[in-house]
Amino acid sequence: MVIPDYDKALYYTLWGQWDDLLVLMVRTKDDILSKKIERFLNDYHFSMDHQQVLLSHDTLLYYLEHAMKLTTPLNQEKIEM
Repeated sequence: MVIPDYDKALYYTLWGQWDDLLVLMVRTKDDILSKKIERFLNDYHFSMDHQQVLLSHDTLLYYLEHAMKLTTPLNQEKIEM
């Protein structure tokens, strides 16, 4: 069973597994996901503005929610037909 990148990213983000999130950022084929992860990790480690960290975190979560809605198993079956 293959776990999609979006599920992994959500899990790593919610549980604070930044090293695994960084590896996923490099390996994913979704450029937008990669950029959202990069922005969040950069803000988390280097930004002095707590609001900016929260904003990039929320932006990543919103993107994951959106992407997961579009890649449900039912939708994947429809695309393959």
